[in-house]
Amino acid sequence: MAHSYHTVYLASASPRRRELLKQIGVRFEVVLLRAHPSRSDVDETPHAGEDPRDYVLRLASTKAVAGNMACRARRLPAYPVLAADTTVILDGAIIGKPADRAEAEATLARLAGRRHEVLTAVAMAFDDEVEVKLSASSVEFAPLDAGAIKRYVACGESHDKAGAYAIQGRAAAFVSRLEGSYSGVMGLPLHETSQLLRKFGIEVLS
Repeated sequence: MAHSYHTVYLASASPRRRELLKQIGVRFEVVLLRAHPSRSDVDETPHAGEDPRDYVLRLASTKAVAGNMACRARRLPAYPVLAADTTVILDGAIIGKPADRAEAEATLARLAGRRHEVLTAVAMAFDDEVEVKLSASSVEFAPLDAGAIKRYVACGESHDKAGAYAIQGRAAAFVSRLEGSYSGVMGLPLHETSQLLRKFGIEVLS
């Protein structure tokens, strides 16, 4: 790609993704899709029978394209848009974000003492071009008793998190084994993200 840019738009409200971009020295501006009056947040409902990998790839691409369209509509300076989506898979099924504390506790009880998969897709869009990459990691939790689960959920980290936990927070104590990308489990796989950024002419200072 011939163009070179010094800034990327991040189509995400996640503070973790902001921290990870800063970690690799990328300049960015946050663009929230809901800030555009004619567009609501992307519908994250899985399609019937949709493979989990196809699901995260579709959502990341859709968010990147929606962010690119929002930037155009708002006549912002022309920079590539970066978006990502993370989901947890257990027994082949998508484990979404918990609706409340009770669901968060139930989710963690299912994950306790077992291995699950974390899929994070990262996508970039600019003009009519869209590129997407997938990071897959395996996470194993130690056994957890009901008291530990309740205390964790009470601390608030489960809110708005796929799988009802944040690996960079207190839930790090639950993880007995991780194979794959730690940053991918956090929500933005830095290896795949760096590949996309360079392809779109964004400087990465790793």
